[in-house]
Amino acid sequence: MTEPAYHIPALLDETIQALDIKPGGTYVDVTFGGGGHSRAILDHLGPDGRLISFDQDEEAVAGAFDDPRFTIVHGNFRFLRNYLRFYGAGEVDGILGDLGVSFHHFDDPARGFSFRHTGPLDMRMNPRAKVSAAQLLATMTAEQLATILKLYGELSQASRMAKAIVAARDEAPVDTVERLLGIVEPLINPRQQKKELAQLFQALRIEVNDEIHALEALLRQALQSLRPGGRLAIITYHSLEDRLVKNFMRTGDLKGKESKDFFGRNLSPVRLLTSKPIVPADAEVERNPRSRSAKLRVAVKL
Repeated sequence: MTEPAYHIPALLDETIQALDIKPGGTYVDVTFGGGGHSRAILDHLGPDGRLISFDQDEEAVAGAFDDPRFTIVHGNFRFLRNYLRFYGAGEVDGILGDLGVSFHHFDDPARGFSFRHTGPLDMRMNPRAKVSAAQLLATMTAEQLATILKLYGELSQASRMAKAIVAARDEAPVDTVERLLGIVEPLINPRQQKKELAQLFQALRIEVNDEIHALEALLRQALQSLRPGGRLAIITYHSLEDRLVKNFMRTGDLKGKESKDFFGRNLSPVRLLTSKPIVPADAEVERNPRSRSAKLRVAVKL
């Protein structure tokens, strides 16, 4: 029996083309996962090239390959700049981030990322992190929880779900997938069930892993770490991430605020190279349905 893939990288060819890899350059893959993008980058590097990859999950790090040009970092990409200094990498030629959750995380019931499996409500990308989804649900007020579900999940039923969860935890802990589903499913239109459950689990995962703040830190530090002409390629999977990346790549500002000189010329330190996001072709979506929501945006540092 074939072992399931840890992860199948989305937009692989498009990403490699976007990075415009120089054989002797230094590149960073901040989301190693199953190593698909990293392997492809190494295949395009010469003997003097260098690749530094990040992953906060020790299971992913354990699958890193042995190559003298390659360094694996067991850490969060929100600390990109510090790690690059530690490993003696000054300015780099390209940075890639694939913000999707690895198949391994979705498909392992013990990790609690998917509503399709029974198991503990965990959702930590780094199993050593302090707060799991179950702990989050045990401590937040209904108002705090509703804000997260609305902001990160765009759920119209955010307030009702939050109140139901807080009321239910007085009877018994909300610490398993099946317990959470039993609370929220009566509030969901059956025709929208899969969509809204996916939004609910997305919202909890984003909060547990502080994903938006980590992405903001990555974008700021990527700009500091790239040399002029260096490429930044980011693959997003939901509107919050994509909006943040698009704003930053257009203006160099996380909120999309344009900076102009006296003559009205744009002073952004980056230039967006993709007027519209690059999305998977139909053939890729057929091979890998989980890639269907992927959007690749690319910018160059000026």
